[in-house]
Amino acid sequence: MKSANRERDEFWPPLPFAEWRETAATLHMWTQIVGKIRLIQTPWINHSWHVTLYVTSRGLTTSPIPHGLFTFEIVFDFIDHQFQEFRSRFCGKCSPVHFFWGSFDLAVTRFSGRPAPAHPGGVPHLPDEITREAYSQEVSSLGFWPGNANAPMPIFYSYAYPESPGFADAKIQPEAASYHKKLREFILPYDAVRTAESPDEVLLNFAQSTYDAASVLGKWDRGALEEKKPVLHSPR
Repeated sequence: MKSANRERDEFWPPLPFAEWRETAATLHMWTQIVGKIRLIQTPWINHSWHVTLYVTSRGLTTSPIPHGLFTFEIVFDFIDHQFQEFRSRFCGKCSPVHFFWGSFDLAVTRFSGRPAPAHPGGVPHLPDEITREAYSQEVSSLGFWPGNANAPMPIFYSYAYPESPGFADAKIQPEAASYHKKLREFILPYDAVRTAESPDEVLLNFAQSTYDAASVLGKWDRGALEEKKPVLHSPR
């Protein structure tokens, strides 16, 4: 048991914001610098997906960026990470697992395939025109946010737009998850995940149960959106 706990702690370390706030601020600034290079150099992709950074086995990357007849890539090499398993269960329109350098969070977003009501806007530091394009279709979004000086608790989060009646009262796993009325999203403290006996399972349960709430209450065509893996070998 002690060996298992040590292995878990190695892959799910504590993230007390006070101990790395200066590093976080520096990293946030560098990702914004690199992100703005990507913003200027890369052709527009819907929902502003052309500006995000992507997760690699070593950290983050811009992926290849066009520059005249050439391409270049900027890489942050600082950590090993995984966040792809939940993405693989869905065959509808879905974002990559990507990093937004403005809000400093990692996210993956699923789409129902239907248009959404015009977003009211008002998101801090984001022009309303960009917000309305980003939420022009129904979504269920999952992400991780490491915290900041004003709210230093790292969390996983999940929200739906538009939010269907009853979403805030949905039964979400695990018990440590709760609905934040001001943020209008479910949150799950990072510490509740990393200290669990099986952190990966706890996080996947949170991801699946929040998606279930959003898609069922929103009457998504789940049968058409769920990934059906091919049978590669005949049962003989």
